[in-house]
Amino acid sequence: MLLFYTDMLKQHLSQKLLQKLSPQQIQFIKLLQLNTLNFEERVEEELLDNPALENGKDEEEESSYEEADDLDYSSKEEEFDVSDYMNDDDGGILMSGEYQGADEEKEFMPVVFYSSFRERLLEQVTGALKTDQDELLAQQIIGTLDDDGYLRRSLSAIKNDLLFTQNIRTTEENLEQILGYIQQLDPAGVGARDLKECLLLQIKRKQEVGNNPVYKLAYRILDEMMEDFSKKHYTRIIKKFDVSEDYLRETLGFIASLNPKPAQSDSEGATAKDFIIPDFIVKESYGDLEVSLNQKNAPELKVSRAYNETLKSYEVSKEKTKQQKDAVQYIKQKLDGAKWFIDSVKQRQNTLLVTMRKIVEIQHEFFMTGDLSDLRPMILKDIAEAIGMDISTISRVASSKYVETDFGIFLLKDFFTEGITTDSGEEVSNREVKKILNDAIDAENKKKPLTDEALKLILQDKGYKIARRTVAKYREQLNMPVARLRKEL
Repeated sequence: MLLFYTDMLKQHLSQKLLQKLSPQQIQFIKLLQLNTLNFEERVEEELLDNPALENGKDEEEESSYEEADDLDYSSKEEEFDVSDYMNDDDGGILMSGEYQGADEEKEFMPVVFYSSFRERLLEQVTGALKTDQDELLAQQIIGTLDDDGYLRRSLSAIKNDLLFTQNIRTTEENLEQILGYIQQLDPAGVGARDLKECLLLQIKRKQEVGNNPVYKLAYRILDEMMEDFSKKHYTRIIKKFDVSEDYLRETLGFIASLNPKPAQSDSEGATAKDFIIPDFIVKESYGDLEVSLNQKNAPELKVSRAYNETLKSYEVSKEKTKQQKDAVQYIKQKLDGAKWFIDSVKQRQNTLLVTMRKIVEIQHEFFMTGDLSDLRPMILKDIAEAIGMDISTISRVASSKYVETDFGIFLLKDFFTEGITTDSGEEVSNREVKKILNDAIDAENKKKPLTDEALKLILQDKGYKIARRTVAKYREQLNMPVARLRKEL
């Protein structure tokens, strides 16, 4: 006997309020967080990806947005064949810049044109090894090096990489030999697996040039007492090697001259940090402060007239083939993408200017004097509430952006500081407190460095109500080690 059971289906209606960002909003957010250099590259990328977007001032810019629904955009007319573009990677389906989920956090890093240390290493190994396979092994190791020149991936993992990606079989012993050869190349210390090995490699290179007893002692200290050296237990080192304080001081000075990041030495060429392009410019003029954007943040973009007119010609056609319908869909998507990108760029410009002007208004005294003690306490929430925007928007504006002033170039996020209350009840920026801490540590007796408790008392004597744990937090933000690690002989 067969029994059939029917489950009762229950249906429920419910309402949920969900907030979902549109592709245009996501595009704006991505553009907003870019600094000037990255933004310029993003615009160039969009110009290459979307043929409906062109560089140049729109001849009828004042009417382009009112008539956007009619696609009445103007630009210099060009003849083109839409079929040339129909085979783009998006297949005419996704508009340029459309949100695709996984790319949301994509960062556009600045491109700096110089010969990298990896390229110079490859030049040194080319034709210098016994076999072609050894050269391939060297190339794999060099390609695995971090930007500071260290090899942090294990040789066993590199062996597996070679097997699975290039079908090259080798041993860890063979890779160790190739690594040893790379460690003899320039810059000295490259290919090290930790700081100790990096410094020892550099000392060995020095010993090849001259037989200085300081080099020998430095090598032994790092090789045999690395932990004591890092913790500045100098008494133990003096006792073990039976040397004077003066001789140890000379040796420590030599060790300090070594490069802990060999691939980032000055001789290795410029780095991206050398290329600071201010995003904002604040200048004093006849007692007033003028705020402007770097011109690279205001590109002249327009929508292609040729695309628009081609679309019109397709639309008036009485008989439309499948190819024409596909072309119409493709052109509309490209035109929409171009318009949305231009709108996002203009929205970005406006948001940047509105935010910067409010920052200048609050920090007016600093921008007039350049004195850090004139900075007022200011947090992201203060700006967000003042201009009616979300805190996350202000955070994106402040991220990785610089402002040029009459007193130098400053990182925008440095203007956002917490407040400290003085004995008189006045609230001042913690930048002022940090400056006092920095000056006190610079002036301290390095044989008896100031503890956090001593630093707290110095600040309290100056009228700042502050706890020892807050002193420790500010000291760490200044990249200052604890007193024991600041001690010198």
